[in-house]
Amino acid sequence: MTPLRVLVVDDNPLNLELVSFVLGAEGMEVVEAVDAEQAQAKLTGFQPDLVLMDVQLPGLDGLALTRLLKADQATRHMKVVAFTAYAMKGDEGKMRAAGCDGYLAKPIDVATFADQVRALAQP
Repeated sequence: MTPLRVLVVDDNPLNLELVSFVLGAEGMEVVEAVDAEQAQAKLTGFQPDLVLMDVQLPGLDGLALTRLLKADQATRHMKVVAFTAYAMKGDEGKMRAAGCDGYLAKPIDVATFADQVRALAQP
């Protein structure tokens, strides 16, 4: 069985470290990116099953990057999950409108996070 491949896009190094540790400990292959530009570069050699996308990124934000990924024939099949602490009422609708396939809130619950990611990655 091939491991679940996850691209984590987050500009907070502590979030990247924690998420990578938790998912890696569960046997997932994790690649990190700190901004939209780095995420796009990583996607040239890594085809994730799921992208955890921080909404608030420096430069091009996560929703704008999601729109680009969903508009591109090469990446539109990837599941993109909004991953943010800043969700307000109505924001989930904006995330879905941008093309996000789901939403996970920060801070994560370490005990259930890997199972949540697995569930969101299901076809």
